[in-house]
Amino acid sequence: MRYLSTRSASPALPVSEAMQLGLAGDGGLFLPESLPAFSAGDFGGLKTLPDIAHRLLAPFFEDDVLAPDLAEICAATFDFPAPLVTPKGEPGLRLLELFHGPTAAFKDFGARFLAQCMSRCDMPDPRPLTVLVATSGDTGGAVAAGFHGLPGIDVAVLYPEGRVSPRQERQLTCWGGNVHAFRVRGDFDACQRMVKGAFADPALSAARRLCSANSINIGRLLPQMVYYAAASLALYRETGEPPGMIVPTGNLGNALACLLARRMGLPIGPVVLATNANRTIPDFLRTSDWQPRSSIATLASAMDVGNPSNMERVRSVFGETADAVTSEVRAYAVEDAEIEREIVRAHRDWGEILCPHTATAAFVCRERLGEHERESLWTLVATAHPAKFETVVEPLIGTPVPVPAALARLLELPSVSQPIDADVGALRNALA
Repeated sequence: MRYLSTRSASPALPVSEAMQLGLAGDGGLFLPESLPAFSAGDFGGLKTLPDIAHRLLAPFFEDDVLAPDLAEICAATFDFPAPLVTPKGEPGLRLLELFHGPTAAFKDFGARFLAQCMSRCDMPDPRPLTVLVATSGDTGGAVAAGFHGLPGIDVAVLYPEGRVSPRQERQLTCWGGNVHAFRVRGDFDACQRMVKGAFADPALSAARRLCSANSINIGRLLPQMVYYAAASLALYRETGEPPGMIVPTGNLGNALACLLARRMGLPIGPVVLATNANRTIPDFLRTSDWQPRSSIATLASAMDVGNPSNMERVRSVFGETADAVTSEVRAYAVEDAEIEREIVRAHRDWGEILCPHTATAAFVCRERLGEHERESLWTLVATAHPAKFETVVEPLIGTPVPVPAALARLLELPSVSQPIDADVGALRNALA
């Protein structure tokens, strides 16, 4: 299996090399040259996440130097659960809880997988490897946790100053050692531009080997297909019905993973995206006009993205036009007041405490699906633990949110970060 740039001007590479580069030489994003075809029967007898992961991902690592280690990589990555929970009084609804990892967010899966792969890659280049990651909240903490302490690898986490929750910020800044946290005077899109600009900076490239751990890295995207495969197989075996998926999304990586899993033949029904008030995706699908814009701050801060990078992959796979994309997926925007309303309703009606991001999916399910659609089986993707957003959630539900043990341990560590301006020169100087 080889990997090609979405812009078609870079050579095809094996997956390990594509992961080490992060971004293709022509500025595009890597995609596999083809997608394998599966049926539910191909996973007969497989129930655990590591086993399903190995079966699903093996074709993507065919003939790669990492192929012999793939089973071990999957076992080390998928060593915490992704349970399906039925809300009270909703037999046709499930919550896919993806927040049981070390930083209590779905991004633990992709970040740990990438770190496990990178730590096994042969790196003869004497320049230090620096993993760059721009984060709107959850990605940076997951990447820091995955790469912390790995020899020969430095991590630079860029996050927008004042635009992540206090507990998210602690997760970004508590590591020390080979992890360096930078508070950027700008929004998430500025952080993302800095990461992309760093790859084009001659001085930085001469001094360091750079790699990105954002969802632009194919090593982050591939493992995210696994929990969609596992959830859909479990529900299909139980009910005989392919479940629909409602996916909260910002940079479109998690959503694309779901769409790719369905295209490969996993038993997944309709896919619906929920965004916050950053409406770039739903506006494009509604008007056919792709208009990236500056992000705006919302209660669902990890989805505050105005220029989703993975739209380039989505359009490369499914077609450039809005009509081509809407044949695969729908998207709805959810305002802050609607997020607050849904957090209250979910706690009252279901006995479930939702984070603001998961609440966007729940609101779309209740308010945007047609009555007939709601009679089908739906899965709401629960992307983060609500304890990471206690300042939003607790005043709405009137009770403290229990803090999972892994998160509690991180919150006890000291916090260290460095403020920098939102330009590549500032990043170059900070890394010098």
